[in-house]
Amino acid sequence: MKLVIAIIKPFKLEDVREALTGLGVQGLTASEVKGFGRQKGQTEIYRGAEYAVSFLPKVKIEVAVSDDLEDAVVEAIQKAAHTGRIGDGKIFVIDLARAVRIRTGEQGGEAL
Repeated sequence: MKLVIAIIKPFKLEDVREALTGLGVQGLTASEVKGFGRQKGQTEIYRGAEYAVSFLPKVKIEVAVSDDLEDAVVEAIQKAAHTGRIGDGKIFVIDLARAVRIRTGEQGGEAL
């Protein structure tokens, strides 16, 4: 099992959800986060004063998948979240040692 974590632009969340649903992914977790990378934030003007916004709003998606779905999920996220501009985000894949469904006690791939 793998845990796929993606940091994407907020307006791409629905596109990514649709792409993953099309692959048969049963569920995902999305969190609103803030961060910066190569963008280094941006400069904004508020009431005539210029100030720097260091942390930009992003969405963090977490999806637990079986090993055989890993490549398809990563590719689907990459295609759905791509805008071609800096700040599109990153995808991380981590080995998932154990998963347990609380309601039924199912473990491993059956819990996903």
